[in-house]
Amino acid sequence: MAPRPVVHLAPADGREPAEALSEKARAVYRATGFNERITAGDFAALKIHFGESGNSGHIKPAWLDGLIGEIRSRTDHAFLTDSNTLYVGRRSNSIDHLRLAWSHGFTPEATGLPVIIADGLIGRDKREPGRAQARTSSSKIASAIYDADALVALTHVTGHVQTGLGAAIKNVGMGCASRAGKLEQHSVTRPRINPRQCRDCGICKDFCPEDAIVQAEGHVVIDPARCIGCGECLVVCKHGAVKMKWDDDSRRLQEKMAEYAKRVLDHFEGRSVFVSFLIQVTKDCDCMSKSQKRMVPDVGILASLDPVAADQATADLLVAAGGGTDPLRAGYDIDWSDQLSHGERIGLGRRAYKLVKIG
Repeated sequence: MAPRPVVHLAPADGREPAEALSEKARAVYRATGFNERITAGDFAALKIHFGESGNSGHIKPAWLDGLIGEIRSRTDHAFLTDSNTLYVGRRSNSIDHLRLAWSHGFTPEATGLPVIIADGLIGRDKREPGRAQARTSSSKIASAIYDADALVALTHVTGHVQTGLGAAIKNVGMGCASRAGKLEQHSVTRPRINPRQCRDCGICKDFCPEDAIVQAEGHVVIDPARCIGCGECLVVCKHGAVKMKWDDDSRRLQEKMAEYAKRVLDHFEGRSVFVSFLIQVTKDCDCMSKSQKRMVPDVGILASLDPVAADQATADLLVAAGGGTDPLRAGYDIDWSDQLSHGERIGLGRRAYKLVKIG
């Protein structure tokens, strides 16, 4: 049997100086040996959540100084990235998304790296790798992610209203998907048009690849016989007129998310690493436009070459920090382990791991 994947942990408290947290992030990253896998000229995507407006829990740019320095010593083509959100807001198009990232300190002057929104101006830029799994037959992955040579997943761990746990698998599976990919993971039905909100502007008709959107009196409608559920209409509609029935089955969503993560990581063929910050772990994710209190005392920063092992260790450490009570289940009564068990089943990684503390 192959040895258990290693998860490196540097205990840390978010109240430490930024320089100390930067050094700990650098140390766990270096311990994985991943930096030596990056070669000159590689496009290295540093996948991160820049935090919604008003959110304070997201990873801070200064915490990444040491890690970024290591990557820049290997390639001049590293970049910070995220994809646009499905919900309408400051992260649903590249212009507002970039401005928000800059406002949170992720400027080229501060980090030495450009910010590239991976799925383009309004979330339409994508690649669609196939390979059928139990829940999905293909994935709609943000183009800049799929065009990169190496992936560094920088994750602020949180709870989540739909998946229970938001950690490395979610950062890759959901976070690397285009807007249409996020729609595919969240939705169980094809879209419909709310005639009260439709402005009859015709943009959705122009972008529909199957000519499934037809004119009605003062608004458009979707022909269900032609609709393929691609989500282009939802992506391009600026008026919120396209409606979906969202998936309320957490297990199904988690399994779709794990399958998306598998297709992303299959592209990189071992050239991916996962660095997770268990600092200010909150009930809700960083998409919330507010400051949130910690669910447990800060644990530290961990890194691994295996996303499933990283997330299993994350959950175990959070339970230990909660005194044996699962803080994730206390936040939302969701079995967050579905993403881990399905991930292991499809070859995304292993739940058994070896924890090695640094410092």
